[in-house]
Amino acid sequence: MSYLLGFDSGTSSVKASLLDAESGKVIASATSPAKEMEIISHKSGWAEQRPDTWWENLRVASKKVVKESGIDVGDIAAIGITYQMHGLVAVDKQLIPLRPSIIWCDSRAVEIGRKACEDMGEQFCLENFLNSPGNFTASKLKWVMDNEPDIYEKIYKIMLPGDYLAMKMTGKVTTTTSGLSEGILWNFKHKRAAREVMQCYGISEDFLPEVMDTFSVHGQLTVGAAVELGLKAGTKVAYRAGDQPNNAFSLNVLNPGEVAATAGTSGVVYGIGEKSSYDSLSRVNTFAHVNYANDNPRYGVLLCVNGAGILNSWLKHNITTSIDYAEINEMAMAAPAGSVGLSMLPYGNGAERTLANKNIGASVFGLNFNIHDKSHILRAAQEGIVFALKYGLDIMGQMGVESKTVRAGNANMFLSPLFATAFATVTGSVVELYNTDGSQGAARGAGIACGLYASNDDAFVGLRKSCEIAPDESLSDSYKEAYGLWLSRLNALLND
Repeated sequence: MSYLLGFDSGTSSVKASLLDAESGKVIASATSPAKEMEIISHKSGWAEQRPDTWWENLRVASKKVVKESGIDVGDIAAIGITYQMHGLVAVDKQLIPLRPSIIWCDSRAVEIGRKACEDMGEQFCLENFLNSPGNFTASKLKWVMDNEPDIYEKIYKIMLPGDYLAMKMTGKVTTTTSGLSEGILWNFKHKRAAREVMQCYGISEDFLPEVMDTFSVHGQLTVGAAVELGLKAGTKVAYRAGDQPNNAFSLNVLNPGEVAATAGTSGVVYGIGEKSSYDSLSRVNTFAHVNYANDNPRYGVLLCVNGAGILNSWLKHNITTSIDYAEINEMAMAAPAGSVGLSMLPYGNGAERTLANKNIGASVFGLNFNIHDKSHILRAAQEGIVFALKYGLDIMGQMGVESKTVRAGNANMFLSPLFATAFATVTGSVVELYNTDGSQGAARGAGIACGLYASNDDAFVGLRKSCEIAPDESLSDSYKEAYGLWLSRLNALLND
């Protein structure tokens, strides 16, 4: 009997899933902590987390899974990791973090990226990196150089959050091509590290970790890590990918024309292409997909809305307080489609890429004290997230990415029938929901990487479609009108 263990280290929590490699069935799963992990925000637009917090919760989730399953940990063939993208972890020579991680939704480096794009030339950046340096990992490192020189001088290596967790497991500092691309540290045109970005910022290439193939053995579990995780020393750590490429992989979205979506803390649509493409304003971004190879490139075109599930979470903790998400969804259904003219812009989680890195905050429009109640607010929030994704999908459409069928895990906001139906209706897509999540995808990736599966198709044994949601024609006119109103309010705010 062989098992595969996958860890999904997100912004809110760490989830672990243990799969039976032969059947693809989940044997046990666990999440830590019970409440969302803290995001440190010392200033407006800042967002940080302590890397040791990720590790501590990964440790707890690992031990829970082992205890629940009752398996012999020696039967775990490999471990896979997926993680929140774009974060910066800087460590010293003892591999100890020098400061909290500047995470994906932090906005402090927007101006740094804008100036770098101007200095290198916008067209040069788009042709070589398929993106502006923007507010991504490289720009965050430049911010540390400029604002925390004492810390910067002590840096030995920089890592993404998943690189840090793999390092804690193996003692080795490594990354992937896909990982470098998400930090705008990969040159697609020349198929190497983006030394032009580092030269522009005055940063040494020595900071970069060794580059490994996504589907390869990145190291083995050290004795110390094995003790902390309740696992066996020597277990292979064999796959690593950012949360959105991995979400697509978990849904078997690997080929051109296939599209995946997720709606957790952020909302994402991720489409696969075989030709390099870019948005001239970098409002959606192109990265190397998990199966990217220099001789057979696969690109992931990513639309991200920072303020998605976090808005639903904010409402739960600050407006409803005593009810769970299922009850929130039921309450929202009591209001009609379009929320009687109430619109909500969900942009309250940092600078938004689809808005050209503007940070406009969240807004509520059209609130009428004589008409609207809590149900309208809850529905307008879910509709607002869908409308924000539709706004980004229109940009992707200009790049040739179509979304006739969208696959998603039956999780997070897609658990809301209202949200799933609104998404299908507003985007004109058939939504297929599957019984999977990021941690399961990481486990399957580890199975491919360690050679347990003969082919990619074998890795998806046990993947099942749970349901299919088609556009609801009876709601089409209402949502068309509501989206038009939402869009006019957004444009008025952007043009103010």
